[in-house]
Amino acid sequence: MSRMPAPATAMLLAAGRGERMRPLTDHTPKPLLPVGGKSLIVWHIERLAAAGIHELVINHAHLGQQIEQALGDGARWGLRIRYSREGEGKALETGGGIRRALPLLGAKPFLVLNADIWSDLDPAGLRLADGDLAHLVMVDNPAHHPLGDFCIDEGVVHYRPEDAAGYTYAGVGVFSPGFFADVGPGKLALRPLLDAAI
Repeated sequence: MSRMPAPATAMLLAAGRGERMRPLTDHTPKPLLPVGGKSLIVWHIERLAAAGIHELVINHAHLGQQIEQALGDGARWGLRIRYSREGEGKALETGGGIRRALPLLGAKPFLVLNADIWSDLDPAGLRLADGDLAHLVMVDNPAHHPLGDFCIDEGVVHYRPEDAAGYTYAGVGVFSPGFFADVGPGKLALRPLLDAAI
């Protein structure tokens, strides 16, 4: 099966409240928390720019104005940042947030990353195979999620049987806009969309 070109556009999901990081996130959006001398989201932006991705969409809700003030238009990294503003206290969850940002993301497959994680994955290597709607990055299960989310069989994601351990979705993936074609506006988690696609 042939593979499509690497995405030229990425979306960083930055709208979450960061409840588990309180009280740090009471006054600072979780993606702006510093790790190793720079914020989590800046690590992503630098890696995306180095991979040749020059169009970036960031959604935000909780303290979102701080994200815009900290990152600006992206010129300092040689890319363009546009913002999908969901409104304070009105986060749409992952599925709803991506659906709302589709007009900014364009008609070609795009990379999606949770902005509040750290990853050393090279985004230049992620792409869809022709005909696929999504490519998910899986990782070994962390201690707090020992059974994982899904199983993989010959490179295809499947439901995880109740009696078997699978892998955990890393919060990194490539999506075709068509994956969200039947999604209406409003709040929606990503998991029901993934389950329906499986």
